[in-house]
Amino acid sequence: MRDVHDAISLCTTLGGQPRLSILVDALTIYISDEGDDSDDDSQHEFEYTAETPPLPDGYWPAISNALQKTSRLRYLNIHINTNTDKAMAWILKNTTFHLRRFHCDFDWDHHLVAFLNAQVDLDDLYIIDYNESSSTTPTNNERPLSLSLDAHSLPNLTTLECTFSEAAIAIVPGRPITHLKTCFSRSELSEKQEEMALLFSKIKRSTRPLRSLDIADSTYSESFSMELLSSIVNARATTSDLRYIGTLVLPIMGKERLGFYGLLMRLPRVQCVEVDVSEWVPAPASPPAFRALVSEMRLYSPSITRVVFVNDFDRTVVTAVNGVCRIDSDVSTDILWRDV
Repeated sequence: MRDVHDAISLCTTLGGQPRLSILVDALTIYISDEGDDSDDDSQHEFEYTAETPPLPDGYWPAISNALQKTSRLRYLNIHINTNTDKAMAWILKNTTFHLRRFHCDFDWDHHLVAFLNAQVDLDDLYIIDYNESSSTTPTNNERPLSLSLDAHSLPNLTTLECTFSEAAIAIVPGRPITHLKTCFSRSELSEKQEEMALLFSKIKRSTRPLRSLDIADSTYSESFSMELLSSIVNARATTSDLRYIGTLVLPIMGKERLGFYGLLMRLPRVQCVEVDVSEWVPAPASPPAFRALVSEMRLYSPSITRVVFVNDFDRTVVTAVNGVCRIDSDVSTDILWRDV
């Protein structure tokens, strides 16, 4: 549904017809400055695309009412790709569904925290915001509303994607996280090293070993990547079962690259590695060059069957099948970390 008024109409229908709303198990709310050409509403999945600003006053109340009626909802995606107000988690109040997967572009506030505290079945969570400090000041001696999750909330969460490492630091401990994608928040080296040490101290407290770890950075450097890889191989939580690792800078010089491979050898089950080659001059660009690097890497870590090469914003995937390396243009690099 590309028209916002049609979206309101559909939500009104869901809110007023229980026999229809109870059939909905997947819902996507999509707000963007640009329209979406997709019109696939299969499997009770509805997509709302609105041009903003502004949204009609009745837009979020209509969605809130529909959510209260979709009691069997299991998959909820909320994408907001505009500068519109994202403090809209209040629409999740009074809902009774128990999600399995939740993609959320809302601001982190007490409404979102209260909702997540009640989601006992959730195993896959994406959040774009995180802040444990409330921006509102309590009045009349009221206690400030907590922006921290309850210690025993989200007991089945295994996959966490968050744009701030602070979110991972807060959420991973005590939960069975096996797949983690996050990003360093600091850019200054000493601060980033402290951030990395704190992050890994919390990763160690996951109740299950990590299978996939993808940590993005605002700037990639060979020296810090080696520190990151060393931290990974020296933590039991990230060595015994790790299958995916990214993003690391692949050293240019042969001696340093051997040291890189030596660390990879300490990850016995690693299958996919994402490496940055943006600083290579010239950067590998041809299929023979990519295949040669993958073959070299597999000499030391034969368990690796896929390598993602990152050159600025371009990604090239090389897959090894029965020992033969080939460029794999059909793979979606955005979900590789989830698939292992």
